[in-house]
Amino acid sequence: MQSNRRVFMMQLATATGALALASQAQAQAMLDEASAQAAALNYKADATKVSNAKYAKGQNCSNCALYQGAAGSKAGGCPLFAGKQVAAAGWCSAYAKKG
Repeated sequence: MQSNRRVFMMQLATATGALALASQAQAQAMLDEASAQAAALNYKADATKVSNAKYAKGQNCSNCALYQGAAGSKAGGCPLFAGKQVAAAGWCSAYAKKG
């Protein structure tokens, strides 16, 4: 019986470690407005602070066709900024209306 318990504990430890690594791999850093790519696309984390002629009131990342975040999330992925998350309330000049 002790041998089975030992095997179970080793499997449990391995599974726990695998889950921890998987969650770290999914965690993405937020996009920095000062980065070259963000600056090139006029990205702002707060769309209300945008002063760009292409911006129209009500546009933000959460209602952009490129936004990959879940509905109601504060941030999500964007293929334009691979490996980074954008704020749902943000905006960039590549905005494309969803739908």
